[in-house]
Amino acid sequence: MSDTTTQPRSGIGRIVAASLIGTTIEWYDFFLYGSAAALVFNTLFFPSADPLVGTLIAFITYAIGFAARPLGGIVFGHFGDKIGRKKLLVLSLLMMGGATFAMGLLPTYENIGVWAPVLLTVLRLVQGFALGGEWGGAVLIVSEHGGDKHRGFWASWPQAGAPGGNLLATGVLALLAAVQSEADFQAWGWRIPFLLSGLLVLIGLWIRVSVSESPVFLEAQAKAEAAAAAGVKEEAPVVEVFRRSWREVLSAIGTRFGENISYYILTSFLLVYVTVHLELPKSTALNAVLIGSAVHFVTIPMWGALSDRIGRRPVTLIGSSGMAIWAFVFFGLVDSKSFVVITLAVTAGLLLHGAMYGPQAAFISEMFDTKVRYSGASMGSQLASILAGALAPIIAVELLKDYGTSTPISIYLCAAAVITTITVAVTRETLGRDLSRGRDEEPAAAPAVTAGDRA
Repeated sequence: MSDTTTQPRSGIGRIVAASLIGTTIEWYDFFLYGSAAALVFNTLFFPSADPLVGTLIAFITYAIGFAARPLGGIVFGHFGDKIGRKKLLVLSLLMMGGATFAMGLLPTYENIGVWAPVLLTVLRLVQGFALGGEWGGAVLIVSEHGGDKHRGFWASWPQAGAPGGNLLATGVLALLAAVQSEADFQAWGWRIPFLLSGLLVLIGLWIRVSVSESPVFLEAQAKAEAAAAAGVKEEAPVVEVFRRSWREVLSAIGTRFGENISYYILTSFLLVYVTVHLELPKSTALNAVLIGSAVHFVTIPMWGALSDRIGRRPVTLIGSSGMAIWAFVFFGLVDSKSFVVITLAVTAGLLLHGAMYGPQAAFISEMFDTKVRYSGASMGSQLASILAGALAPIIAVELLKDYGTSTPISIYLCAAAVITTITVAVTRETLGRDLSRGRDEEPAAAPAVTAGDRA
């Protein structure tokens, strides 16, 4: 699809706004749990004599949410490729918001014993399932509405929903920490951010239901219906992905690997490291992440726009190779115990993360054909979440508990960044691909390597 056939700027702006607000709310819900796992759940739902043990158990339930994400990706991807992106995005927002609101109403371990962590875990599974379907739909509906020339920029805005949600979650927690005593926060104050999710979901739904379905999907759906009428039987999208596009799924996993691990180390694990290991006030870590997330939010679309000029691969490689080096600088700065220096460490790390994350939506979307794009993008991204993001805080906490130093964590983070660097280096550049064409329909004369490959 060329830029001349896509919606006017006002139309794509409306699509971007709907995706950004929806993803911000969903990531707010998801990250709120991660922050609460480090600050509240470890004592209220998983009491233990050793603070690190309680935190480790809390992060295991955090990881369980990731375990549900590939299943959500498969289910939402299948129906998203069959009936459309929009309907599934509305459903994912309702599921995520409902589960988060319910968390704010849960009794604690002191009230109902073991049922408290059981119920919390069930709601975490619902969160993970919903988020597994959210990412693919949100980035695809923007990618498929936007034109070829500026897809990296437009598709990066839903990506900004991740730091936007983290910014919102951390900001609410930081505000409560500033106006409440520790006792009040532990007793009832922590519930406020979870209950606030109900209001945010209503706002998100009001905006999201107003968007139109992807024209690229509607065109592909019409072709599929015509083929079905002619007696041509098509395989389920998930089957076709693994039959024809398994290399692209592996590329998506590798592309997200270092990005996923680095993000959760720089944000969720940082709260544990600063409060438990360095014994600093939780406001130090919260405010550092708050400032870093604000910069992250603004710069992600800039990285996406840069990928429209020089390619998805070069921009991603800037982030992954830079993160491999920053892994050894980061904890040295955090160990200074200076709020200014900690904030600098987090902000610089998130800038490098943004270089990987900004082009990612367009990069992964362009790897797959329309009829399997939701399934392929969702499976690749969510399988990476299990292998990377789900385990990152657990591995980091365990390494800190066993070695008492940050060096093994730096090695772990560096290795993850190297994996992404190698994956992207051997993956074909996708800049300029026409999403309305299948790979079999690409013109024979079209160059396989763009300017991004030569950068």
